[in-house]
Amino acid sequence: MANAQTNAPEVFETEAAEVFVAEGHGETVAHADPTAFGLEPYQWVSVAMLVLILVVLWKKVPALIAGGLDNKIAEIKQQLDEAKTLRAEAEALRDEYSSKIANAEKDAEAMMENARHEADAILEKAEADSKALIERRKKMAEDKISAAERDAIDEVRATAAAAATAASRKLIAEGHDAAADKALADEVISNL
Repeated sequence: MANAQTNAPEVFETEAAEVFVAEGHGETVAHADPTAFGLEPYQWVSVAMLVLILVVLWKKVPALIAGGLDNKIAEIKQQLDEAKTLRAEAEALRDEYSSKIANAEKDAEAMMENARHEADAILEKAEADSKALIERRKKMAEDKISAAERDAIDEVRATAAAAATAASRKLIAEGHDAAADKALADEVISNL
């Protein structure tokens, strides 16, 4: 074994070298991991993560939650203000349209009343016009009848006068001769 040691490279004596040599000879050696304050490395990682999370939670999370809640409260206030504004506008529009409807109903009633008065006035005027027209037509008919009567009377008079003239001519022609005409002419001249 001395030869094997002389041919072997020089190895420094460390704990890791002893474990290597022991494993090479088939012995089982327990590996020793580094520890600090009696905690294993994975426990140190867990403690570090826990400390990190606690620091983050202690510093950032309450501020984030408070900021998020403040933002949400501000949004809700803004929405409430908008809702109040919209409600006020809607109420104003409702009042405006209510007054417009009331005015429209009053206008419609006034228009109906005006239309009734106009219809009554038109009806009265039509009745008066029809009475006047009837009176004019009646007067025209009476005037035509009077004119026709006058014409008929004049015609009858003219016919009677013509008949009387013809009859007197005939009678005079039969009862008067030249001597009677001379005596009549003399009498007329003496009267003048």
